[in-house]
Amino acid sequence: MVSFDLIGFKEKAVAIVEIVEGLEKSKIEIAKEIMEKNKNIKSVLEKVSRRKGKLRKREYKILAGDKNTEVLHREFGYTLKVDPQKVYFSPRESTERQRIAVQVKAGETILVMFGGICVMSIAIAKKQPNVNKIYSVELNPDGSKYALENVRMNKLSHKIVPIEGDVKTGCREFYNKCDRILMPLPLGAEKFLDIAVKCLKSEGGIIHFYTIGKEEDLFSAALETIGKKLKRLKKTYTVINKRKVLAYSPRQWKVCIDLMVK
Repeated sequence: MVSFDLIGFKEKAVAIVEIVEGLEKSKIEIAKEIMEKNKNIKSVLEKVSRRKGKLRKREYKILAGDKNTEVLHREFGYTLKVDPQKVYFSPRESTERQRIAVQVKAGETILVMFGGICVMSIAIAKKQPNVNKIYSVELNPDGSKYALENVRMNKLSHKIVPIEGDVKTGCREFYNKCDRILMPLPLGAEKFLDIAVKCLKSEGGIIHFYTIGKEEDLFSAALETIGKKLKRLKKTYTVINKRKVLAYSPRQWKVCIDLMVK
C-alpha cells in the first residue's frame, strides 16, 4: 500500500497519492484498495504536477471515486472547507501552523501574505484569541472564497480580514502597521521581502520567511538572500529560529527562517 495525505474527516475525505515509479500500471487498483480499506475516503487523487503558476495550483487526476472533492477538514479544534483541486492546502503543515500560533502575543496585528484559505490565520486566532487583527491576502479567487467561508464558519470575522488581491498591491494599506508578517510561499517569497519589511511597524517586528532549501545545506542560500535584501533596505535583523518544515521534492525541503527585523 502506498502512503497518502488525507484531507477531510468523518463521512467524507479525499486521499492524495503520489504514485512511485514501477506502480503506474497498478494505480487504479491501489486507489480502489485505499477506498475499500477506508470507508470515509470518497475520492483518490493522484499528483500529476508540481505546484505552478501564480496561483500555486497542482494538477491532479481522479483515480477513483467522486469528482466532487470539496470536504470539511478538522485540525486543532477548527474546521476548514477546502477543495484540494482548486486551492493549496497541506494537512502535513498543521504542526508548523501551531508552532507559529503559539508565538503570537496578545494585541498583535498580523499580515499573512499568500494566505490561501485562511488556515494559518484561523490557527493563530484560535490559539491567541486576544490577537488584534489578522489580515490575509490571497490572489486565487477560489482561495479567497474558501477563506471568507472558513472565517465565518469558525466565528472569527471580528479578528480575521480575508482580502482577495495581489500581494504587490494589496499590502500597501498595511505599511507600518504590523507586528508580525508571515510569508508561506516557498518559491519566490524573496521577491516580496521588501514589501513585508515596509508593513512592519517603525520599531520593527517578526517575519516568518519560507523558502526551499537543498538537503545538503538547508539554510545558507536563503540567509544570503535575506542578508542582501535587508542590507539594501538598511535594516538590521536577528535570526530567531531556523526550521525544516516538510519534504518538497527529492533532496529538497520547505524551510522557515524566523527573523526579528528592526
